[in-house]
Amino acid sequence: MLIRSARFIKSSPTLKECPADLKPEFGFIGRSNVGKSSLINMLTGWSRLAKTSGHPGKTRTINHFLINESWYLVDLPGYGYARVAARSREDWMKAVLDYINNRENLISLFVLLDSRLSPQKSDIEFMEFLGENQVPFARVFTKTDKLSLSALKSSVKMHDTEMFRKWETLPVTFFSSVKNKSGREEILNYIEESINNLSNNF
Repeated sequence: MLIRSARFIKSSPTLKECPADLKPEFGFIGRSNVGKSSLINMLTGWSRLAKTSGHPGKTRTINHFLINESWYLVDLPGYGYARVAARSREDWMKAVLDYINNRENLISLFVLLDSRLSPQKSDIEFMEFLGENQVPFARVFTKTDKLSLSALKSSVKMHDTEMFRKWETLPVTFFSSVKNKSGREEILNYIEESINNLSNNF
């Protein structure tokens, strides 16, 4: 997929304030500080499209970016640690879960996982929630350039083993590095194929 245009549309604190659900949407979510905004900027080719921060919890609203005037990339608040009050985190997650469960034009979520970390409880529980609610999602292992190939394989094996405790099959999986732009083509092709499949079903 060639990215010809990418522009910020709106930040929405709740589902009802999101843009009209007339275009396909792909959401990006993960633990705080997993590299979500950096990945979004790498995918679109616009280095400052999504705001990055060294402090966890920067994204606090549902952020819509219109890509090629035809589909939305949605930057969702991260779960897990953030330097904010517990009540605020609860409000974010309530809005996120409402969006995930009820946004009819949401085609798929990309769940970002830090490849340097062992399986995290919050990641496992969140993906189980998606499975239980039949929400399509793909895994994206981030920051893969910070590991050797053998270390990356070992990390992924640990994650797969943990998922196989409750899953019969694994979701589609991508490996990304903002530094060397790996995974960009694969993720964008996946999005393009998903949009094409959606169009062919009508």
